[in-house]
Amino acid sequence: MLDSRNLLAGKRKYLFGLTILPFIAVICVAFSIKNDDSFDIARREVLLRRLGHELLLQSGDSTSRVLPVKKIAENEYQITFENKLTFQPASLVNTTSRLLAKDPLARDYVVNVLNCGNSDIIYGYAISQNKKDDIVACIGRKQPTACYMINIKFKPAGIITAKNGYLLGSLPFLAFVGFVFFRSVKPKKNLPDDQYTDMFTLGAVLFDEKNRKLTINGNTTDLTGTETRLLLIFASAPNQTIARSRLQKEIWEDEGVIVGRSLDMFISKLRKKLEPDPNIKIVVIRGKGYKLEISA
Repeated sequence: MLDSRNLLAGKRKYLFGLTILPFIAVICVAFSIKNDDSFDIARREVLLRRLGHELLLQSGDSTSRVLPVKKIAENEYQITFENKLTFQPASLVNTTSRLLAKDPLARDYVVNVLNCGNSDIIYGYAISQNKKDDIVACIGRKQPTACYMINIKFKPAGIITAKNGYLLGSLPFLAFVGFVFFRSVKPKKNLPDDQYTDMFTLGAVLFDEKNRKLTINGNTTDLTGTETRLLLIFASAPNQTIARSRLQKEIWEDEGVIVGRSLDMFISKLRKKLEPDPNIKIVVIRGKGYKLEISA
């Protein structure tokens, strides 16, 4: 009889714990979420201005202005420019992904490039936290010089989506309650997110910066660390002249030694590895530096 009562009491205790735990979890999250995301929003607008700046540089324009970023709707922004520009969809996708990876609130978003005159959508794509849901097409077609506006709409974060730091702050209390009611707790293990890999499409060449590889017509070639850093500078500003002094400074200055002939040697090695694609080449701009030329 006593055993039956103990068993019944144990079941009641279990059911009570099962009921109270979700309630406590909701309270912890409610108290830990900060509604003021003004800093992250302000930081996002700076990133969007940076995006506009890099697009102008990629278009060969280093003097005209990126106009003030407009918030045209809740979670939607518009980037406009002082002058006309051209862009390559592949570079736009890569630049946007690279910069917005620094925005903690930008998990899913849609980018549309509109014509200033009639607001027609010239190009668009969607990026998702789950990479298999990305929608990106027609990245190899260079767009003509015109007046463009770039609209970026972010998926709103729900109230349940709290910052990891605040959620982790509530875990010790939940663990204590779980220990009291269940004696032992088996925490869930969160699988790590896939790390973002910088990928650049240069003509028919796919440049994988993270893994230091070039893929041309299905054939993969390995790059050295120095070749990767050098090509990354070119890939970030295709069809633009890069000063020889800048290349030397960014590649070798940290090592304390700058050797003039080293640059020529690595440029020569990169040229050979890019040879399978006749539409992409590194050319010398006399008296100025080098340019990564990508034919349309």
